[in-house]
Amino acid sequence: MYDYIQGKLVEKNPAYAVVDVNGIGYLLNISVHTYSQLIEDQKCTLYAHLVVREDDMLLYGFADTGERDLFRQLISVSGVGVNTARIILSSLSPNEVVRAIAESNAMLLQQIKGIGAKTAQRIIIDLKDKVSRELIPYEKSGFLHNTKKEEALSGLIILGFPKMLADKALNKIIESEGTGLTVEQLIKHALKVL
Repeated sequence: MYDYIQGKLVEKNPAYAVVDVNGIGYLLNISVHTYSQLIEDQKCTLYAHLVVREDDMLLYGFADTGERDLFRQLISVSGVGVNTARIILSSLSPNEVVRAIAESNAMLLQQIKGIGAKTAQRIIIDLKDKVSRELIPYEKSGFLHNTKKEEALSGLIILGFPKMLADKALNKIIESEGTGLTVEQLIKHALKVL
């Protein structure tokens, strides 16, 4: 329902932020990671996730869409609710959470309050493929916001190649050839590999 809330940040603490949008104050529950990126009395944008319960409606806010996507993946795991997901994102940075899941580091996840051995294993089992496919390749190669790679990946998917195979091929090309290739060159090199 809400994609983002943009306005003046009038109040913040490690648990929530209040954003004034044309005279209406929106209270958004936030993680410590998001808290560290907010500057009070300045315009801000928080990417929102709305939780509707029988007796309540809660807004959760995130500094970027990557953190929100990770939050949504975490709450899709059986036994992980919105508060647990927020604690996870407050205890570790999104990159640390992704790395822990991708590397099956259950011990790191168990150090978070409220996460036991079974929950840590469930998070890893449920999200390892999703996180590895969607986030890790970009992080390892340092191309989280590389639009050339994203455009090339999109083009290969449209051509009928599976996303995972196309992504792996593009990562290999970028590692071997460097970052100077155009979208067209990336696609051509990938077609030779696929």
